[in-house]
Amino acid sequence: MSLFTLLVVAVCFSLEAAPTAAAGAPYSDFKRFTAQYCTDCHNPEKRKGKFDLESLLEQGFNIDSEAREAVLWMLQEREMPPADEPNLPRPSESEYVAAMAFLQSMAAFDKHAGTPSVAVAPSDIANSDIVTHESFFLETLYPAMHAVQCHRCHNDNGVASDTVLEFPGEQADGEQVTAFGLKLMDLIDRENLKQSLLYLKPTNREEHTGGARIKPGSDEEQALLRWIKYLAGLSDEETRQARERIAQAEKRPLSRLTVRRLTHSQYNNTVRDLLKDQTQPANRFPKEDFVRGFKNQSEGQGISPLQAEAYSKAAERLAVAAFRGGDHLGLLPREPTSLTDERCAKEFVQQFGRKTFRRPLTEGEATVYTTLLLEDAARTGDYLSGGRIVVETMLQSPHFLFRVERGPDSAFEQYELASRLSYFIWDTMPSEEMFQAAGSGEFSTAEQVNAWARRMLEDPRAKASMEEFLAQWVRFDRVLEATRSRRFRQFSTETAAAMVEETTRLFNHLVWEDKNFMEFYTADYTFLSTELAEIYNMPLPPSEFARVSYPADSGRAGVLGHGSFLVATSKPAETSPTERGLFIRSQFLSHEVPAPPPGVSTSLPEITEEKPMTNRERLAIHLNSEACASCHRLIDPIGLGFEQYNPIGSFQKRMSVIVGSRRDGKTIELDLDTSAHIQGIANSDFSTPRELGRILAASEASQRAIVKQLFRYAFGRHETAGDEPVIDAMLGDFRNANYRFRELIISLVTSRLFLQKEEG
Repeated sequence: MSLFTLLVVAVCFSLEAAPTAAAGAPYSDFKRFTAQYCTDCHNPEKRKGKFDLESLLEQGFNIDSEAREAVLWMLQEREMPPADEPNLPRPSESEYVAAMAFLQSMAAFDKHAGTPSVAVAPSDIANSDIVTHESFFLETLYPAMHAVQCHRCHNDNGVASDTVLEFPGEQADGEQVTAFGLKLMDLIDRENLKQSLLYLKPTNREEHTGGARIKPGSDEEQALLRWIKYLAGLSDEETRQARERIAQAEKRPLSRLTVRRLTHSQYNNTVRDLLKDQTQPANRFPKEDFVRGFKNQSEGQGISPLQAEAYSKAAERLAVAAFRGGDHLGLLPREPTSLTDERCAKEFVQQFGRKTFRRPLTEGEATVYTTLLLEDAARTGDYLSGGRIVVETMLQSPHFLFRVERGPDSAFEQYELASRLSYFIWDTMPSEEMFQAAGSGEFSTAEQVNAWARRMLEDPRAKASMEEFLAQWVRFDRVLEATRSRRFRQFSTETAAAMVEETTRLFNHLVWEDKNFMEFYTADYTFLSTELAEIYNMPLPPSEFARVSYPADSGRAGVLGHGSFLVATSKPAETSPTERGLFIRSQFLSHEVPAPPPGVSTSLPEITEEKPMTNRERLAIHLNSEACASCHRLIDPIGLGFEQYNPIGSFQKRMSVIVGSRRDGKTIELDLDTSAHIQGIANSDFSTPRELGRILAASEASQRAIVKQLFRYAFGRHETAGDEPVIDAMLGDFRNANYRFRELIISLVTSRLFLQKEEG
């Protein structure tokens, strides 16, 4: 029985429309460009590559930003119109540049509303005078750098995150972008401008992971040189003022925390602790989606009608069970004297409400729920029926389903911090002791929170909570849901569960025994079951999941040698170097690799008896297309180092390829080349998981990625530019503690972001 419609809080943003007059002519030119070269295929009727550019253009000046990025990408790589269709008309180089400049000027307007950026024709760049004002960077050079995708790698989560060049985030305003342009003075050589890294790297005159993003001799190169000359010409006083502007622009106010919905695991754990319910009702809710690597990210926590209905049904069942056979849970403070016992009703409402809403009820809330109980008791002649209706109603309230963050100095600040702490460390509601401490103001300082957190980490619930983090971080769902072809009869649901258990045991060993957590990648031992011993071709363990060492000549180490990783990143019948490389980039380095452009085929050549090929040979096709190669160069060379580990994690010295039909198929053995490297990380050549594990353990990018992954899980969002000081401090604490994971947890919960305390 549904009593309440769930409250959905809509946050409205005021958006100003872009003044089309500001760039009317360039917009008309761009429409003519697309009409001549694009929309014959990308229209509502044909939708080639499932892409309808014509309709997007009809939306006017502010076309969809993701679509714009896709169009920019295809133009930049000269993939549209397709080169393999010679009958299609192709733009001139100047037309390509003008179209890209227009699109990027639109992106600049979106990000820096109020400072519209007008597309500059190539001739204007080449023929204009020397730069005399810093606005040149915002209006001309910055859009050009965006058009060639520099920002995709040079950001805190990009493959060039460990370089000194980091583009401002998407929400940066015009002043922050200008400050970024001024900060580029650190990359110039005032004595020899053409020896500046700012010039040598993007033009690939000095080896650059991203290749030549700015073509030598192009108008963009001339714009870059003009800006280098401008920076080199700043006087000492102008340089001092510029650095003051940079410092001011890089200051970020403390990020405020947002409303978070209880995840399914948090819902299950909360009703367990609130009502002693062990049925795990959230397991029957609509499945949660992974968004940016986790299931608890705020941007993916909307409530669908189906979800709302599931909450309603669960609340009804839980309320009935709570009073089935009387008040067996002792929810009422005492036996009511009559159906009109208002004092008993109010005490029950206040006590149960404080636990359910995780803070004291306001006087108005207490009155509403007390009246609800007494009215239902009078109507039914059953006091417990009134109790049921209160429980059912509260379990559907936004104050139960959501964790509301009102911010510092609110009346419930202490209770909100207690909930923040308990849902992170325990994945459930605060204990009664924590409620009492919040009421007494015992969560006021970092020292107090530190002490509480250390006590909480000794509770078994902390272990279960961190296992939930692990399961999402390394995607156990992909292992447990994996299917394999009939060739791999050793693999079963039990095998998948054993692989998950193996990785979980390594994680728990490192976390709860205060070991160096970088052994997650380098451990020369594992926790082996009988099933896994058969798959890994190792001696049987003395007992199930006993700790055993890998053979000296084994290429396995840490999680990279586990079946959980190798299965999660394979296809049912074959390995996937691309998936394995992408997983390491995203999960273990926190690098964001762009999705394939629309309409690009991701299929590989079929293997035939006449032309048997290894995956390395098949993947080489991606390098023939620059649109594919720019990303595949970042991921395939990593995954190819695992080619001797098949789709169920068994070692195979050579690759077995079956060609022909299932019945009459022929098996061909092919030699494997497992030489691999991580592009963008120096001295990263490897050929086994063990060698890669050592590289990751020593890499600052990998160490920082662990910090970021825990940050994202704790706060339910990706980090922003304003969070970088918090990330830096956490990484420093992690290192100083010899990479003990529990100390990383302590660092996070005592950070000013978690405490919501401004510096000082």
